[in-house]
Amino acid sequence: MIKNHEFSKLFPRGTKLPQVDAIRDTLKVMGLDGLKQINQHIVKKAVENKVFENGTIDGYTVVAIDRTKFFGSNKKSCPDCLRITKGEKTHNFHSGAVMSTVGIGPKLVSGFEMYKSGKDSALKDEGELNVGKRLIAEVVKSHRNLSDVVVYDALACNSIWINHCKSLGIDVIVRAKNNNNNSLRLAKKTVNKTDAVEVWEDEKGFEKVEVYESTFTMDNVKQPLRYVKFAIKHTNQQHTQIMVTTCMDMTLKTLFKIIRARWDIENLIFNNLKHQCGFRALLCA
Repeated sequence: MIKNHEFSKLFPRGTKLPQVDAIRDTLKVMGLDGLKQINQHIVKKAVENKVFENGTIDGYTVVAIDRTKFFGSNKKSCPDCLRITKGEKTHNFHSGAVMSTVGIGPKLVSGFEMYKSGKDSALKDEGELNVGKRLIAEVVKSHRNLSDVVVYDALACNSIWINHCKSLGIDVIVRAKNNNNNSLRLAKKTVNKTDAVEVWEDEKGFEKVEVYESTFTMDNVKQPLRYVKFAIKHTNQQHTQIMVTTCMDMTLKTLFKIIRARWDIENLIFNNLKHQCGFRALLCA
């Protein structure tokens, strides 16, 4: 890529770029703190250059958060490893939450936060939400104007996450699955008894999408929320996508684009971090 001048537009004319061995030697001695500093400079420059001035989806700058496992071993370990013991075997691993822009334009990793041994539970449901809260608070503190809307999996469909994000000035979209929350169950019953508010034919590869919605109040959340269900038919198969959001005025088409764009973080970002950027090599070094 250096020889093909693929980075030429990123630097002032006449800048001499380092050789690949110099880059490799630098990465060998870099830790997570150094990587975070580099990434913060990249995000800051993107904000200064107004890369996301027009947003990533219909004028909104949308970010997604998800959790992934970066490294795991039954033999290799370090003091920062999380551990799960089954019988006589102990599995050591590192997991973290990553935030990235999704939609149109570059998929910029705006921040990442690792699970901390002794502070965050190794179990997915117990630890992930705490890590996600630290992550979004840190990103907003460093880059306040970068995110309009954050989209997250069904794990965050609760008052704790919604209130946390709203206190930071960010709107929320979360998937909704089977949930023990009484207010969600009531919203589901209400929607299932209503007619579709919109029906889309041939919606970008789908034969038919029927949209249902209602407004409800979640337990321990002061502001009203939207409960939206997309009943999707595609090649004789049907599935349902349900979301809860604080975006009361956002169009249904935009909500549909955002919930589908969430997969960018799994399909693109995690693959690049693990396999292209050598992120896992920084762990248990």
